[in-house]
Amino acid sequence: MFGSTIKRKIFALVALTGAWVSIGLAQSADSTPTGGSELLTSLSPVTNAMLLEPPAEDWLLWRQSYDSHGFSSLDQITSENAAELELAWKIPLAPGPNMATPLVHDGVMFLASTEDTVLALDARTGIELWRYAHIATTQLELGGGTLPAKVGLALSGNKVVVPSKDLHLLALDFRTGKLIWDHALQTTAAGAGSYSLRAAPLVIGDMIVQGVTATNVSEGGFIVGLDVNTGNEIWRFHTIAKPGEAGGNTWNDIPLTEREGGSVWLPGSYVPELDLAYFGTAPTYHTAPLVHPVDIPGVSNDALYTNTTLALRPRTGELVWHYQHVANDQWDLDWTFERQIIELSVNDVSRKVLVTAGKMALYDALDAATGEYLFSMDMGLQTLVTAIDTETGNKTLHPYATPSAEQNNLICPFPIGGRNWPSAAVNPQSKMLFLPMNETCMMAGVTGDIGVLSSGARFSPAPVPGGDGKIGRLQAVNLETRELAWNFRESAPLTSAAMATAGGLVFSGALDETFRALDASTGEVLWQTDLGDIPASFPISYSVDDKQYIALVIGQATLHASTLLYLESSLPGQENSPLRSLSREGAALVVYALP
Repeated sequence: MFGSTIKRKIFALVALTGAWVSIGLAQSADSTPTGGSELLTSLSPVTNAMLLEPPAEDWLLWRQSYDSHGFSSLDQITSENAAELELAWKIPLAPGPNMATPLVHDGVMFLASTEDTVLALDARTGIELWRYAHIATTQLELGGGTLPAKVGLALSGNKVVVPSKDLHLLALDFRTGKLIWDHALQTTAAGAGSYSLRAAPLVIGDMIVQGVTATNVSEGGFIVGLDVNTGNEIWRFHTIAKPGEAGGNTWNDIPLTEREGGSVWLPGSYVPELDLAYFGTAPTYHTAPLVHPVDIPGVSNDALYTNTTLALRPRTGELVWHYQHVANDQWDLDWTFERQIIELSVNDVSRKVLVTAGKMALYDALDAATGEYLFSMDMGLQTLVTAIDTETGNKTLHPYATPSAEQNNLICPFPIGGRNWPSAAVNPQSKMLFLPMNETCMMAGVTGDIGVLSSGARFSPAPVPGGDGKIGRLQAVNLETRELAWNFRESAPLTSAAMATAGGLVFSGALDETFRALDASTGEVLWQTDLGDIPASFPISYSVDDKQYIALVIGQATLHASTLLYLESSLPGQENSPLRSLSREGAALVVYALP
């Protein structure tokens, strides 16, 4: 989602936010049980039926359900009593970059922490039940010496499925932490250290579907399907179209060795009745060969399948349909984020709709069955798209969407995006969507602090024209009417995903270490707390013994948070930003509940 050049640029900021870790090399794995045998032995298998309709008290999938809503149907904590929330328990975690999403089942919490360590905890108290440490057998050349931040893990049957830093997928026994199987993904030798497994695995029936990122790697990213019982690879779909294959003529006639990108950064979604899994892909950093189209009949520079929604059969990897949101992206404005599925009335017809937004905070809505374009919704920040065809969704771009070799232009947003990996939440009951945003722009063209694209285009942060200095914005959108509702704006950039609940709440965290519960109907802040460190993760809610909890990881700040810190402090008037002097109490898992 952001390139190696920027990593080098903000090296010091990564260190400041605790995202700097060293990589060691050892020889064996370790699983250490530490107690809680009664709780572990009572664990029931995570069945396919549970994944299809997750129990309200559990959090079994990355965003709670296959439709990626980030919504909890628990309602013990409400807009009436949210102000009473208090810390229930807190445990320290190892430092390092991470975007962890805890999963909870039958009162046991499973967490993929840094350094490829997996923890099983008593979800009522935080007491450790077992831990597993995967030891890399190869030393990957990871950019800048940092480990890839990971979104999380998956549950299936009696297994915890975990991606590792050295491109292994592991299955652990969820009662003991013992290794069941270990599958190493095979990649091309060139650029092996630029692959990573950021996304949590998506378990569908007897298949594990896993996306792979590929930064500056020939042939680009891919998605694999593994047998959940054995770890054997069943299929592989390459997200960069090859010459001679469907979409292969969209790469400006350049050879496969020069086709890069198409990384899959986040987990997919799934619609059981359609048997389709949906993934989003990133653009390419190797943009130079795509700037100007070649004059060859039948050849374009669209660069499939970058910035595309892919609808795949989870058992075979067959591509059923695809939709490219923006072709030939020259500014790293990914459309790789969550694909959320919801029933909506479109032209008085009830349809299963897929909604997704790229970094421009511009939403496209597609028919989940066919990929037919339905409508778009603009959050009002971006300046690149000047018109959208109402029939096809094809976007007309401003002339400065083509990098200039002669002048700088003000473009919104900055490449970190009006939105990034912090996911939106959807309340399926109210049809409201809540998107964490950051209002950013850039001066882009021939000069600038940062260069990440092979076109040579450079960019520097710039304030939003006519803005008031506030960067963070939580935007509520009515998906039924397609209208922007309330928004909550603050000076600090937002760094956590949003989570909505049936108690009429939406939760969100910011770079200034605050975590808030807002009224989902009005945006009024009902409760907030000082976390003591940056909440760069995905909040969850679960219940044990009829008590509802809110949990999130803090202090395992990612490149995203570090870049926002750099951006915020680089803007005019922010040279002495208080965000630079905030204390960092360290990485931890924090859990809140009512008294």
